[in-house]
Amino acid sequence: MSHDHSLNPETMPEEPEKATHEGKNKFLGLWFFLGGETVLFACLFGTYLALRNSTADGPASTDIFGMGLVFAMTLLLLTSSLTSVYAMHHMKNNDFKRMQLWLGITALLGIAFLTLEIYEFAHYIIDYEFTLRSSAFGSAFYTLVGFHGGHVAFGLAWLIALMVRNAKRGLNLYNAPKFYTFSLYWHFIDVVWVFIFTVVYLMGMV
Repeated sequence: MSHDHSLNPETMPEEPEKATHEGKNKFLGLWFFLGGETVLFACLFGTYLALRNSTADGPASTDIFGMGLVFAMTLLLLTSSLTSVYAMHHMKNNDFKRMQLWLGITALLGIAFLTLEIYEFAHYIIDYEFTLRSSAFGSAFYTLVGFHGGHVAFGLAWLIALMVRNAKRGLNLYNAPKFYTFSLYWHFIDVVWVFIFTVVYLMGMV
């Protein structure tokens, strides 16, 4: 089945991501998916808050958390959300090359974030012997933060697959909704990280 639906400046609709029935369905389906993810993360946050002081004589949050690394991770992820906004701006202006450029920058920032998170976990495990089995606090921490990291990894795989698959196809009414739904997903995991930064790290340092 062909999905040409090529765009040009003269015929491009104002919202190419919602110009087709299929695109609208993708948009609606993503919101249902994010609704379920919100409930899941809410459960993980609730569990973490209930267990954050259950250290079993192991390391506590005040012993291991450092603002410098966490601030750098936050800056990287929030900046990647901004670059994805730029990418969608160029998508709506039918500038495929600039959209790909900003999506590439988004991917690099996401990879940098994930690298720092892996370093953070290794630092806790090696220097503090703080593991998933150290305590209920450890289990809750690694489950919540690691689950978010898994979502970042999934988002990066999704983005890279989109960029590679459509590199020679350009922008059309078939793939525009795919790029747009990725952007919404990426904003979602950025928002979740803001809550993690506040609930886990900021509250954990006091």
